[in-house]
Parts: sequence; structure tokens; C-alpha cells
Amino acid sequence: MSIIDLKIILEYVEPAVTRSLKVPANIRLDRLHQIIQAAMGWHNCHLYEFMAAEVRWGVPDPDFGGDALPANKSTLWDVIEDTGVKTIHYIYDFGDGWDHQIKIGKFGDPVPGELYPKLTDVAGTCPPEDVGGAPGYEEFLEAMADPKHPEHDELKEWHGHSFDPNIPQTDELKLDVLKLAKKWKPRKTKT
Repeated sequence: MSIIDLKIILEYVEPAVTRSLKVPANIRLDRLHQIIQAAMGWHNCHLYEFMAAEVRWGVPDPDFGGDALPANKSTLWDVIEDTGVKTIHYIYDFGDGWDHQIKIGKFGDPVPGELYPKLTDVAGTCPPEDVGGAPGYEEFLEAMADPKHPEHDELKEWHGHSFDPNIPQTDELKLDVLKLAKKWKPRKTKT
């Protein structure tokens, strides 16, 4: 099993929101979705899709169907091998349209005793769910930063607490990814 370094960049937001991960090459795309959700701090309450070289993978929309290939039947390695791309896009929440650029990094051998997936670097706080995509997030940040903004109190109540876009909950995010690694850890077979 090879390990792939991934860098995930949430497109169209400032300050930058990035995550670096080490994942098994044979990870199914539906599981990669769960890893991204945990690493970013999303709540996994919307549809998603991976895109590479004009091919799409995801979960069929129950209302509209679609031509995306099933994410639970394809692996990250399949996507890389079949398309030859070095960048994959992951779209989360078709309403807000959060576009994540996934840059494929180096391949390597797993470190004995390490669990994968592994979140290795975190920068920036993920926007709140249902904030209205990148434009809504920009407005949210502006209102949250200014106590005199007409929407400050309402947005603070909606969000539930103050918000700092520069200080992510790194330990919590790493723990959430580690929980998935433990859940998916290969079981030892009896001989």
C-alpha cells in the first residue's frame, strides 16, 4: 500500500484554508470524502462530488439523479491512474458550492506503526456551513469582525460564538481524522 501526500486548498476564500494529508492510495472516494469533511471541519450534511479530467464521482442526487460514477466503487488510485491528473476538485454543498482543489503530492511507503489517513498540517478556519458560499463567507467575516455592523449580533447568535478565520481547531481536526484511521485500520487476520 502506497501513501499519497495531498494538499487541499479551499478555493475563493481569504484568509487561505488549507489542509495537508497522508492517505492510502487505495482509499475509496467515499472515504476520502469523509476524511476531507473531518480535516476541514465540515459537518457532512450536503452532497459532494469529485471531478478530474471531466469525469465525476459522487453520490447520485436522489431528486435529480446524475451521471457521476459511484464514489464508493472508485479509489483515489483509480482516479489518478485513469485520468493522469495531478489535481482533483472536490465540490461540497452544491448550494454553497465549496470548491476544494486537491493537489496530488509524492507517493511513499507507509511508516511502520503509523495510522492512515493522517492530517499533517492545518491553516485557516473552515467557513461555517450554510453561510452562502464564498461571497456569503466574505460578508460573514466582515460582520463578525465589526461589533457595529448591523448584522453582527444576528450572525454571532446564528453561528453560536465568535469566529477567528486564522486560528483553526487543529487538535480537534487531527483527532477527527485519527478516529477515521482507527475505524478503518486493517484488522489482523488469524492464521
